[in-house]
Formats: sequence, structure tokens, C-alpha cells
Amino acid sequence: MKKLIIVAFAGLFMQQGIAQIKIDRSKKPKAGAAPVISIKDPAIFNLANGMTVIVVENHKLPKVSATLNIDAGPIKEGTKAGVMDLMGQMLGEGTTNMQKDKFDEAVDGIGADVSLYSSGGSASALSRYFEKAVMLMADGLQHPSFPEDAFKKLQTQTITGLKSSEKSAKAIADRVTTALMYGKNTAMGEFTTEESVKALTLADVKEVYQNYITPSRSYLTFVGDITPVAAKALAEKAFGKWAGKKLELPAVPLAPNPEKTEIDFVDLPTAVQGELSVGNVIYNPLSNPDYHALIVANNILGGGAEAKLFMNLREKHGFTYGSYSNVGNSRFQSLFKAGAAVRTEKVDSAVNEMFKEILNMRDGKVTDEELATVKAKYNGSFALGMENPATAATYASNILINNLPKDFYRTFLQKINAVTIDDVKRVSGKYFNETNSRIVIVGNGKKILPALMRLGFPIKKYDKFAEPVADAPQQVDVKQTATNTDAISAYSVIESYIKAIGGKAEVEKVTSVSSTLTMEAFGRSFEGTDKRMNPNKSVTEVKMGAMTVMKSVFDGTIGYQSQMGKKTDMDLDEVKEAQDEKGVIPQLFYNGANYKTEYVGTGKIGDEATYRLKVVMPSGRTSVQEYSIKTGLLLHEETTSKQQGADIPVIIDYKDYRKVGNIMMPFEITRNAGGQEIPLKFTAIKINEGVSDIDFK
Repeated sequence: MKKLIIVAFAGLFMQQGIAQIKIDRSKKPKAGAAPVISIKDPAIFNLANGMTVIVVENHKLPKVSATLNIDAGPIKEGTKAGVMDLMGQMLGEGTTNMQKDKFDEAVDGIGADVSLYSSGGSASALSRYFEKAVMLMADGLQHPSFPEDAFKKLQTQTITGLKSSEKSAKAIADRVTTALMYGKNTAMGEFTTEESVKALTLADVKEVYQNYITPSRSYLTFVGDITPVAAKALAEKAFGKWAGKKLELPAVPLAPNPEKTEIDFVDLPTAVQGELSVGNVIYNPLSNPDYHALIVANNILGGGAEAKLFMNLREKHGFTYGSYSNVGNSRFQSLFKAGAAVRTEKVDSAVNEMFKEILNMRDGKVTDEELATVKAKYNGSFALGMENPATAATYASNILINNLPKDFYRTFLQKINAVTIDDVKRVSGKYFNETNSRIVIVGNGKKILPALMRLGFPIKKYDKFAEPVADAPQQVDVKQTATNTDAISAYSVIESYIKAIGGKAEVEKVTSVSSTLTMEAFGRSFEGTDKRMNPNKSVTEVKMGAMTVMKSVFDGTIGYQSQMGKKTDMDLDEVKEAQDEKGVIPQLFYNGANYKTEYVGTGKIGDEATYRLKVVMPSGRTSVQEYSIKTGLLLHEETTSKQQGADIPVIIDYKDYRKVGNIMMPFEITRNAGGQEIPLKFTAIKINEGVSDIDFK
């Protein structure tokens, strides 16, 4: 049956002048010129053990900080996932020269901050105490004591932390996303589990310490009130005699994107909303010629409250509190991701809108204002960041680690401001995938999955640890069907339906249907008629007494809808949708070239087992239909309908089949469109009588 379309039924401003200055607040102030960036080259030297030392002088305050970063690259932990983090925590549990309490007292006694972690450490203090702080950091890195009781304590704390995040939809989504994007058995896709941490031993911690805490490939950066001469002397004193294993940057295998876009779903029944992430693997090192254009494109798409995703998903549709995107940058592969925490009933709609904005970027639908806004934001934030001396130090180490030109950051804003809309379109098409992305969703499967079927993407199910989950087999009475479920196809489901309602020969005789109906909606009773004629002409009229409250007419080419006398012509999308039905009984045409059909497994409607069929209509609209295994009749349908340019979810239940002539027809149809449930009861149905071309004018 054709969907029934029902259309639902001064501020005071004060102005005050201040000092006779009038400001037009309707216009945004113009952005100023890009600031000129002046970055002084740091002093750089090397120690004999392989450590690189970087010194950024800044004598404005009597304070110095030092950061040691060991550039080991991605480390594959395998069955010992979590051992690196645990080792990093153990570095802060005292040294062979000083127990933890004495170490902490020594740090507090000079008012310093000293931190130790799996990739190095940091220290900061007033200038006169700085040398002591650095020596404490050096002692912690070079002479950890690794006490057994501390290991047990930290192991237990880690497990407790993992347990606390077991029901966090966001934590699960982050874990599954990286695991599926990179591969869960790779260095960048693996994750820590309660089981992997329980299996760790103190010997495992000591082993990774020996392998990865080393001066090889390490960068020691000094920032603040210190001269290069003093920094070099301190570096030699603290780390000059340190020897360790030589590190080689690992080779990381490339992670492929899926061959075609897919939904990867994790069922979390306790989730109050859906965690949604759309993205793909990219390669975007800092040396990438597309780097500056790509970060501009990402900021236009999802960089903040003024970006496309935020304005669409939050401001326009109210699906979420915020939606953002990001692009990684690394010598290895990284990710492009767009995401949001979305109202459960709007997850499918949010996916549609995300892809709509990604397509807008790929098509170059970017305004001059959007581009100028992002550039102005970068001009301000970049210059502001330069006021922090640590920023210059980070830039210096980035240049060394990534083998960048020395003027990379001096010319950063020039390259940002040179980006054009054509550049944005080009990099969006290259890096923001549409046809081979992953849509990772964590949420209540019972509420979300049925609607997702309408999107037309293949759906794969995973548990919260990224392991594939197979659908549980339906318990079907073998007496209900002589066909093995494994042998079912879309073709056979459609053929069974045609046979169930009367057989192909009888169905092909049906050229028109005329129906009278009653309905309850908005607390009132209505009566109506519904007529249709091959190939796709239709007219539906609903009355309250003698008054027509709604009428929809389509003559196969054009149409209109009217409510309470107000007439609106169908737009192009509505016409295409109306043309989806190629006949009074559309299933007769489903096995033809204009439709794409797919058998998607078994289901259940009430107590009745069903075969599920996905149908992609000529307009591109997707319908998921459920046919009774026992009778072959259509019981349930989930699809969408275009209303005012938006896709409105529509759920339809078909009941009370009766014979009309030689054809079985449903006499009760309940429609839920956008949350409004409308039960229709047909009082009479006539086949091949009472319909003529004049009805569709």
C-alpha cells in the first residue's frame, strides 16, 4: 500500500546608545591580517649515547622545565597488552637509591613537578632548584626499583579502572573503532583487557623497561631560564653515562579500509543513547603536501560549534549536544573520524546527515565565509600558542622527529591562508571517504538496529571487544516451511508472497484497487478513500464528516497534497518516491531490474517467525520488509518518507488479511510516521472496479 501522508496542523527589541557610538551587531567584524610568526631557532646538540638535546631560552621568569621523549614508535604488546602503561606507572614507585616516600619528599621539598611515564618523563622547578629536579627525573628513569607490592597494587587499580568502563558506550566505541580501523592484532589497534592485565608479571614489566626505556631515539627538551651551555652540562651530568638498547623505528603494516561502507554495530542494551563514529584510515604525516588544506577542511566540517556537523546535527536537528570531526597526523597511518553521541531514536538519521555533510565537503559546497572563519581561528590560536615557550620547544622536536623543513612553523599561517575552496574540495574527496568507510555504532540494538536497515549498508555485529557476533538462530517450527532457511533468497521470499496472496496469474490481473477506510488520529475519527491504478497512479482522501481535511493525488508523473484547502505540489523527491511503486501490488516487480533486493536473515513479529527482505527502491529509498515464514504474507515494513526535504522514519504493520476476489489483502494497517501512530481499518476493498483516470486529476 502507498504510504498515507498527513501534514500536521513578536519580540520586543530595545536599543541603547552608549557614548553616541552605534554598532551594527548583525555583521561579524572582519578578521585582521594574519600575524607574522617569528620563531627563534633553538640550540640543538647530541650526547654520545644517542640523546638529542633541544634548548629554548626564555628568561622572563625564573623557571625551567625539561621533557624527555623516547621516540619508540607504535609498540605491539600482543597478549601482554597493558604492560607498557603499567611499566610507566611503576617508574614512579621509587628507585634503587630512594624509596617512593623519600623520592616524593625530595620533589615536594623543592616545590618541583616530576613525572615519569612509559615514553620518558618531565621535570619543572624554579631555576635555583631545577638541577635537583632533573637529577630526580634521571634517577627515576635510570634506576627504578620495581617493588613487588607496588606492582600488585597498580595491577589491581588497572583492573578496577577497566571494570568501571565496561558499560561506558563511549569507551567501548573508542576501543572498537580503533580495533576495527587498524586491526585488533596490530600495535595501533590492540587494547588492554582485564584478562591481559591479570596475566602480567613483574618480570614482564622489567622486560619492556629494558627494551624501551633508553637514551636511543630520545629527545630532551629544556625550556625557560637556562642557557645552552648550562643545559648541555646538566644533560651530560644527568644522562651522559646512561646506556641502553638501541631502538629502531618499527615497520607498521598498512591497514586497509573496507571494500564498501559498512555499519559495525555493538549492542549495549543499557546505553541511553547511541555512540556514533564515521570514518576511515588515512595517511597524513606533517610532511604531507595536503596537510594544511586537510586541517582546514576538517575544521570546516567538524572543528567546532560553527562547523557543518555541529550546525546540522545539533542546531538544525537537535540529535545531539555536539558533533565534531578530526584528522590525525603521524608518520604512520591515522584516522579521519566524525562522531557524536546521538539520541537513540535518531541514530539512523544522524548517519544520513553526517554523510550528507561529508558529501557537501567532497562536492566543494563550502562558502567563502566558512573558509574565512576557519582561517581567522587559526590565525588567532596559532599566534596565541606562540606565547607559551613550550610550544616553540614542541615545534622544534616535531621538526627533528618528522624531518620537516626548518621554516615549517614560520610559514604555517602562510600555507593555511593560501588554502582555497578548490583545495578543500580536493582533499575532502581524497581523505573523507564515502564509499569505503566504517560506521561504528554502540547502543541499544533492539531500538537502533531496525532503523539502521533502512540505510542500505551491510551491518556487521561485534561484541565490546571487537569480536564478530553471529545472529542467534531463530527457533522456527519445521512444519511451518518446507524450505531450508539457509537456502532462502530474496527471489524466493518475493515469489512466496506472490503465491500467498493469490498466485502470479491472479496478481497480474489486478490493474486497480479501490478502498474505503476509517482511522483514529489526533483524538478524532476520520473516514477516507484510497484508489490506485497501474502503473503508479494514486489518490488518497481523508474526511471529517463532509469536510476534506487531507488529499494526496499522483497521476504517475506529477502530483499534489492539500490540507484544509491549502494545495502544495509534490517536489522532485516526493515524485521519485511516489514512482517507487511500479504497480498496485509492487512486489510483482521486485525481482525486476529497477529494484535491488537482498535476503537479510530471519526475524520475529510478535510470535510469528519471519524472513527479512531489504529492498532498495528506484529512488534510492530503502525498505526492510518482514514476511511470515508460515504464510508468506507481508507483516511488517520499516522505511522512510520524504517530508519537507527530510527523511522521516515510517514503520508499517499489516494485519487481518482477507480474500478480495482471488487476492488476499490486509484490512488493517498501522503506520507510525515520525512517532505519530495512525491505525487504518479498511471497511471495503474492490479490485478492478470503481477507478478511472479522472480520479487522478
